[in-house]
Amino acid sequence: LLGICLITQIVTGLLLATHYTADTNLAFASVAHTCRNVQFGWLIRNLHANGASFFFICIYFHIGRGFYYGSYLNKETWNVGVVLLLALMATA
Repeated sequence: LLGICLITQIVTGLLLATHYTADTNLAFASVAHTCRNVQFGWLIRNLHANGASFFFICIYFHIGRGFYYGSYLNKETWNVGVVLLLALMATA
């Protein structure tokens, strides 16, 4: 499930990046253009925005499962998971 969410985020992010302008004067206009004029642009933007929230919900369920099954007892695996979580939070 996390892999599907991640692939969806990457694909929709790349599609949105093709129409985005990073200039401070044109950023809002480029997002509005994507939503209004690009075919299914509104859908891609909403998939990307809601997909990020769903991705983190899945991650928190994964962490909860780790607590339930005692995966934190294997310190190396747990530490790698914590580093990955912090990296995901930093890039979000």
